[in-house]
Amino acid sequence: MAAAVLVLILVGVLGLGLIAGVLARSDYATTQNRALEQPVPFSHQHHVAGLGIDCQYCHTSVTESQFAGLPPTHTCMTCHSQLWTNADMLAPVRQSLEQNKPLQWQRVHDLADYVYFNHSVHVTNGVPCQACHGRVDKMPLMQQSKSLTMGFCLDCHRDPAPNLRPASAITAMGWKPGPDTPSGHALMKQYGIDPQGLTDCVTCHR
Repeated sequence: MAAAVLVLILVGVLGLGLIAGVLARSDYATTQNRALEQPVPFSHQHHVAGLGIDCQYCHTSVTESQFAGLPPTHTCMTCHSQLWTNADMLAPVRQSLEQNKPLQWQRVHDLADYVYFNHSVHVTNGVPCQACHGRVDKMPLMQQSKSLTMGFCLDCHRDPAPNLRPASAITAMGWKPGPDTPSGHALMKQYGIDPQGLTDCVTCHR
């Protein structure tokens, strides 16, 4: 009887560990594929695919800062002072401009506080927006398309080559390499990327 109880306890502990591991990688825990409620239903599909607006038009600090940055209201109003000026859905934007108060966007890609991530380091070294954010040009509402787990990051840090692009294609959605495009390993040499230190704990946990 005692042996049976011990076996049941062991199975129970292992089962709970397995369940916890599965839950930790589930969409529920990672918030993957979940659209958050925003003050304005901004559509990347419309603005990026439909109008051809480049990522850096709104995310101006992505090549210079740890943060990509969110556009101030007057950036939105450069167009919307002329287009869709009375649209109900844009009322919060007009109110933001009138009151000089920024819109309170909900962060979609929110890494844990103990993770250090620098946009400029990635973008200026060949890592495209699409690698982490997915095809935003196909998103009517912004979602986290990648898990952004430690495993996801480590997969790329161990072998960055498949994700790298020439500098001219960093913000291009759906980009495909051409016959003259340097290989991933050639791009690693071009950008001076040495994966040897990319998996050190201190790289992301400082």
